[in-house]
Amino acid sequence: MGVKHIGIVACSAEGAALCYRTICSAGRALLGEHAHPEITMHTHPLAQYMARIRAGDWRGVADLMLSSGRKVAGAGAAFAICPDNTIHQAFGLVAAESPIPWLHIARVVLDEASRAGYRQLGILGTRFLMEGPVYVDAACERRIAMLVPDARDRARVNEIILDELVYGVLLEPSRAYFHDLIDRLAAQGCDAVVLGCTEIPLIVDPDRASLPTLDSTWLLARAALTYAVGPAAVRTD
Repeated sequence: MGVKHIGIVACSAEGAALCYRTICSAGRALLGEHAHPEITMHTHPLAQYMARIRAGDWRGVADLMLSSGRKVAGAGAAFAICPDNTIHQAFGLVAAESPIPWLHIARVVLDEASRAGYRQLGILGTRFLMEGPVYVDAACERRIAMLVPDARDRARVNEIILDELVYGVLLEPSRAYFHDLIDRLAAQGCDAVVLGCTEIPLIVDPDRASLPTLDSTWLLARAALTYAVGPAAVRTD
């Protein structure tokens, strides 16, 4: 079987673009110079997603995801990924109705955490993600404990993501804040931190962080490549 066509169901531009670039650049190691799987991406405006998220309308979120999923399937995608953690709260509805399979970002991240032997993870993302079930459910399946920041920090992280990072604005005070927050999660017993918003890797430096970082964007891109390529298609030269 040949390399599978990847469908990207995008939500916010920066996270989706980073995931797309990662798949393209990492493809070389598996497939050869300048090679990567065929990719189709579609997104509805972030404003449409945010209106539904803020209203708690996860059926509406699922409908947007499915609309994009059908478009990428129609263009030939064999499976889909969504480089947005928050909207995975609607994943169950999507998976039940999608014409193609999807990879689940939190399961991908938690599988990596389990392989690495981490037992308690700090989770950073939008307020909706940190206060929602997406990572809690995946962690429970793997018996990994989760710790979220307190309400004040959740509000600040959410503000930075939605007012800065989704627009590609990277401010040094915000960078320092994230690294300080990671320090505090380490002091509370976390042995790694999940970058559970696909824009956070733009502002957190793994070499500067006091905890190992689980980059949801990179891990999802790697999982998509692995699924798309399969062992038969990997270069051997």
